[in-house]
Amino acid sequence: TNLISAVPYVGNTLVQWIWGGFSVDNATLTRFFAFHFLLPFVIAAFFVLHVLFLHETGSNNPTGLNSDADKISFHPYFSYKDLLGFAALLTALAALALFSPNLLGDPDNFTPANPLVTPPHIKPEWYFMFAYAIVRSIP
Repeated sequence: TNLISAVPYVGNTLVQWIWGGFSVDNATLTRFFAFHFLLPFVIAAFFVLHVLFLHETGSNNPTGLNSDADKISFHPYFSYKDLLGFAALLTALAALALFSPNLLGDPDNFTPANPLVTPPHIKPEWYFMFAYAIVRSIP
């Protein structure tokens, strides 16, 4: 919002409108959550509108040559092909998730837990190694 405040004459008013007050608080979080929830649906609607207009009028032909003879209609051919591919991938994913859910799991997840002993092989992820080194250096 710092960039919006640089707009001449209305910058501070826009920032206060986006924030929902004079500072970042609950109203700001609610607005940004609603924005981040609704934005994918708006983008999907524009995408569908774009595809509808594209199939209604056709795309631009910069060469100026008539290429209507080379066209294949989208719906019966490409739609069924895409639908079949989607169904095959969905079936494979559902079969993997339902029939062998532990196939891709880590084997360490199946060892019995002992709350009194931390296993020696546990190391943090690479992005926490700096903090892990600091914790280990303190006796």
